[in-house]
Amino acid sequence: MNARDGTIRLATRGSDLAIRQAATVKERLEARRHTVELVEVETTGDQLRDELIHRLGKTGAFVRALDQQVLDGDCDAAVHSMKDVPTESPDDLVIAGVPERATPGDLLVTPDGATLDDLPEGSVVGTSSLRRKAELLATRPDLDVQPLRGNVDTRIEKLLAPHRQHEHERRMEAANADEEGSESGEGDGENTNDGNEDDLPEYDRTPQEWFDDLNEIERRSLERDVETQLDAIVLAAAGLERAGLARRVDTRELPTGEFVPAPGQGALAVTARDGELAETLNEVLDHPRTRVETTVERVVLEELGGGCVAPMGVHAVIQGEYVRVVVRVLSQDGSEEVAATRDLPIERHPTAARDFAGDLADRGAADLIEQAKRDEEEEAKRAE
Repeated sequence: MNARDGTIRLATRGSDLAIRQAATVKERLEARRHTVELVEVETTGDQLRDELIHRLGKTGAFVRALDQQVLDGDCDAAVHSMKDVPTESPDDLVIAGVPERATPGDLLVTPDGATLDDLPEGSVVGTSSLRRKAELLATRPDLDVQPLRGNVDTRIEKLLAPHRQHEHERRMEAANADEEGSESGEGDGENTNDGNEDDLPEYDRTPQEWFDDLNEIERRSLERDVETQLDAIVLAAAGLERAGLARRVDTRELPTGEFVPAPGQGALAVTARDGELAETLNEVLDHPRTRVETTVERVVLEELGGGCVAPMGVHAVIQGEYVRVVVRVLSQDGSEEVAATRDLPIERHPTAARDFAGDLADRGAADLIEQAKRDEEEEAKRAE
């Protein structure tokens, strides 16, 4: 093994989620008696905070800085979210390890547990993903889908902020009205506040008791200023799970057959130079089922050439001797799409995936992707 001083140095982004992900890889390696050090690296994607995710993804902005550390010899391997890894990579690098995938689908997050069907017409939904936007609009064209950046915590705080702040204000008003009523001799437990008491609900807890019951992310949302009031956001289930937030917010699972995940979503990819260390990482980390499923997804993505520009979902699941693959390619407004499901023989899954992608291209997927690229170029020109 070529790790210097016997220590495997794992490059990772510095976000809380990225470090948590890298820590799971570190733990797996340490369980096999390897010494591991996490090295935080700032990427282009972390520096350009005002850019949308899909634009950053075209150049692998969350990936290349980490891989460069490996190529330069400053780190031995790098931990990535698989869906961020470009299908084209330097010749000297390999995806050495693909650990078992977490939940691959998306979650709808709301302040009150509402479903997608529950959202009123014109509701504002936040997402940074072109795919999620197109799939939302294909299902609910009446929605107002707005761009949303930030780590998982930040996005949830942006959603909760106006709703929790409004509730806090109402509770304070009700408590003040009760107190004023008591001081004026009208303390019969009813709210009184300049004739507006009928507008104030009655609460069974004081504002302080209500605040004490909030979790940490809800408390932080009370202090956050936001420009756009969101009714819901859509996030990757794996991100919420790994960040430890899945049980702290109200979520609804979106069906993967309709909201087809991004290729590789929920999976990690550990890259390294091809060689002895890569073989070691593969032996310790690789999950064969996840390797096959994500390989199929990435082959379809590479063959269609959508990258991060076109709204595209690809989801593969091994079922016996076959890999069932669902693909959905959409226009950016969700009004057009090419979608199909096919069972591929597992023994020749890369070739079969390539053939499947070719058939989809001929059925119109290539045209949708080309139009998405033109739309992106025009948008970039307008932004100059």
